[in-house]
Amino acid sequence: MGSPKKDQNKGFFAAMTSGLSLFGNAMHRSVNGLLGYEGVEVIDPEGGKEDAEEEAQRGRWKQEERESYWKMMHKYIGSDVTSMVTLPVLIFEPMTMLQKMAELMEYSYLLDQADECEDPYLRLVYASSWAISVYYAYQRTWKPFNPIIGETYEMVNHGGITFISEQVSHHPPMSAGHAENEHFTYDVTSKLKTKFLGNSLDVYPVGRTRVTLKRDGVVLDLVPPPTKVNNLIFGRTWVDSPGEMIMTNLTTGDKVVLYFQPCGWFGAGRYEVDGYVYNAAEEPKILMTGKWNESMSYQPCDMEGEPLQGTELKEVWHVADTPENDKFQFTYFAHKINSFDTAPKKLLASDSRLRPDRFALEKGDLSKAGAEKSRLEERQRAEKRTRDAKGHQFTPRWFDLTDEVSATPWGDLEIYCYNGKYTEHRATVDSSDNIDEVDIASIEFNPWQYGNLLTE
Repeated sequence: MGSPKKDQNKGFFAAMTSGLSLFGNAMHRSVNGLLGYEGVEVIDPEGGKEDAEEEAQRGRWKQEERESYWKMMHKYIGSDVTSMVTLPVLIFEPMTMLQKMAELMEYSYLLDQADECEDPYLRLVYASSWAISVYYAYQRTWKPFNPIIGETYEMVNHGGITFISEQVSHHPPMSAGHAENEHFTYDVTSKLKTKFLGNSLDVYPVGRTRVTLKRDGVVLDLVPPPTKVNNLIFGRTWVDSPGEMIMTNLTTGDKVVLYFQPCGWFGAGRYEVDGYVYNAAEEPKILMTGKWNESMSYQPCDMEGEPLQGTELKEVWHVADTPENDKFQFTYFAHKINSFDTAPKKLLASDSRLRPDRFALEKGDLSKAGAEKSRLEERQRAEKRTRDAKGHQFTPRWFDLTDEVSATPWGDLEIYCYNGKYTEHRATVDSSDNIDEVDIASIEFNPWQYGNLLTE
């Protein structure tokens, strides 16, 4: 399916050229303008000296750091920098990729509503709005820590969800995650592919995300758009995700196709998302429109994609309040998942919260964070040399490598499947009456000892 492009005068729907050829001329009127989403924000996509000075004053960069970082990084232009371990800690946020996977759960109530919904098209409205909601958090321009192989992240105390993620591979870096409550299960295998372009970074989500709604057993497959991080070194750093997001109901063949508008000069089109829910015959049933940093709305439409008379635009999701002037632009939920408030009892010693480099950065000690980061990375290399010498191969504990290989727009992906052992482990721990009080923050981070639990 081709990516629709937005006409600068008539809006997205005026120039929609997706693969739904039957309706190639059906959407030549601007829903975007009709519904009042014409906002302009002054942004220079290329950045400039004034932006660089303002960014430096905000504390992210000092001029000497900017110049030394550029000297170090320019040799990597055109490369995939996903596995690089030499990146300075000053560009990091105190969170790992495993934790960022859990950020998708902030608005999990939308998946609960999708499960309870009887209308198959409205179900996709709820589910796709859930997928869009995380982009507000993803606009942060700090880099998360790469997890150590065997590292995990656990989350409870949110929407009845039990969440577990694990770093299942180091080369290439791959993570797997599983979340579940009474309404849905969420399974993801994640492998990011990047391309460093000097002052920008392209990020391609070579992953597979599946959501199963429990009431009817419906399986939803998500393919997100790529992301571009602009002005990494010079200018004000900002994130854009132009392209299509496609969520397909693998059970019925219905799908939703949403187009993230690229940011142009003076911010034209930035944040805007527009598209339709289609039935299996690729007929539009519901139009969706909004901004990924504010809200999403929907309205039933006719066969030409126009709003049905007698219906009105209804909001389905709105971004939650966020802290003001937060150093790392964290949401309240990001702070929550980074805290021990969401940690289960008898936390795995391999949990991201326990990383000394992450914790030091959170406390503002960049020197210690950098030293601890180097120490962990060197220990990871030493552990690998030991495994290789003994002929051992790392095996994840909570996920199994399958024989399945999934094709993605950015390359093939080996699939890891949740094996259910974590559910058994948590049931055993939660039912135990002999639980000693433990100062979680004092636990030594250890992702290398296979199956290392506080109970062992």
